[in-house]
Amino acid sequence: MNEKTLTLVLGDQLSFANPALVATDRERDVVLLAEVAEEAAYVAHNRHKIALIFSAMRHFRDALRDAGYSVHYVAYDDGVPSLEAAARQTLDAAGATALRCCEPGEARLAAAMAGWQAGLGVPVSILEDSRFLCSRDDFAAWAKGRKQLRMEYFYREMRRRYGLLLDADGRPEGGQWNYDAENRSGWRADETVPARPAAPVDAITGAVLALVAERFPANPGDLDVFRLAVTAEEAEAQFQWFLAHALDRFGTYQDALAEESPWLFHSLISMYLNIGLLEPLALCRAVEARWRAGGCSLAAAEGFIRQILGWREYVRGIYWLHMPAYAEGNALHADRPLPDWFWSGATELRCLQQALKQSLDLGYAHHIQRLMVIGNFALLAGLDVRAVCDWYLAVYVDAFEWVELPNTLGMALYGDGGIMASKPYAASGKYIQRQGNHCASCRYDVRKTTGEGACPYNALYWRFIDRHAAYLKKNARMGLMVGSWQKRDAAEREAIVAWADGELARLAPEDG
Repeated sequence: MNEKTLTLVLGDQLSFANPALVATDRERDVVLLAEVAEEAAYVAHNRHKIALIFSAMRHFRDALRDAGYSVHYVAYDDGVPSLEAAARQTLDAAGATALRCCEPGEARLAAAMAGWQAGLGVPVSILEDSRFLCSRDDFAAWAKGRKQLRMEYFYREMRRRYGLLLDADGRPEGGQWNYDAENRSGWRADETVPARPAAPVDAITGAVLALVAERFPANPGDLDVFRLAVTAEEAEAQFQWFLAHALDRFGTYQDALAEESPWLFHSLISMYLNIGLLEPLALCRAVEARWRAGGCSLAAAEGFIRQILGWREYVRGIYWLHMPAYAEGNALHADRPLPDWFWSGATELRCLQQALKQSLDLGYAHHIQRLMVIGNFALLAGLDVRAVCDWYLAVYVDAFEWVELPNTLGMALYGDGGIMASKPYAASGKYIQRQGNHCASCRYDVRKTTGEGACPYNALYWRFIDRHAAYLKKNARMGLMVGSWQKRDAAEREAIVAWADGELARLAPEDG
């Protein structure tokens, strides 16, 4: 048979290991990559994210052609509105009689693609994304019959499956599966953060930056500080720098909050993983090899591997197991409008200001900034779950719904009622003070709960406990805090809640 098939490669599938590409006949088939308005604008994506994906797509186009593939490329200025329209146009132009694609990472696009065969009038094959380390079916089989889907147990099974950080007898190296307790140090500015090199900006990336600046002027993202890798080789160079210069301190300070650096010792490779420039198992094996060679602590290696082999695979499993209903979760009935300053960072809470500005300008924040600074405020304030999730999906370079939604709705906001988290991740200002040095530069006093200059996180925390006491009392990990709160003098509780109500009205007014 000589019938030609069109292979569609999505912007987050830029890997030669993409199963749709593996199935492509280079002598006969045509590959399509398309920059389309629908995908670039379904939320107000950070301009760093748009630039990363467009530039990476253009570089991947060239790599495919160098490898002998016939490639049709749709640029943004071609004005093609959607992927379906790009596929229809290219099927006709290439004379192809079938379409294949690797399964998309977002339920929104998967639902749209389910109608393509009828809409396009050709057979459409959607192939399983084999680049993940746990298939959707495997995760569903693991989850079946379990009352609680705790990541720790999934992670141990994945360690055994791939033989990572195991001794000769198949037991965890060091005698423990998890070294998280050793990876929680706060930042006290007593170590030097290594200067992190930026990836080069070539002519292709320069042209993309100009395009994005012109066509997306109102989106977040300071393109003057664009520093991202856009090819597999550049992404690998960034990872190798991390191995040599930051991995050994990564674990120690992965939960730290610092005035001095947005990156500290983090790897900054999630965006490359999520668009296909790096492969997850190769990274895990490289970190394991680094530890075995004496290049980092076991706690650092285990912490890194847990995030990729455990957490990343787990959140994807949760997403596909529970979608589409998962996106509607709102267990705590949070519906307060998102404050406008979430889009500017214009708040006097120093930790929140730093995390928001960094997120908006760079498209990056590490997990504690996302969970325990921004997410914690949203949780305590009862901000609208859908609006907060859309904000996270928009501002972060590495955000695709399969990874963003469980982390935001489930972990940060407890909107899924405990599918992801064993308790709401609510905390007062004391946690933030312990993890870093933002409080020293803040106009608010983290030692105060009420009164002029009191840290708003403190009163909002107790308001959250008070408001949800009946619900939280059922949770073994939160029951003690509820009991402690309810033992306080009634007048004291009333004063704290009243102060919190006033702060909330000021910080997050009902009209947004």
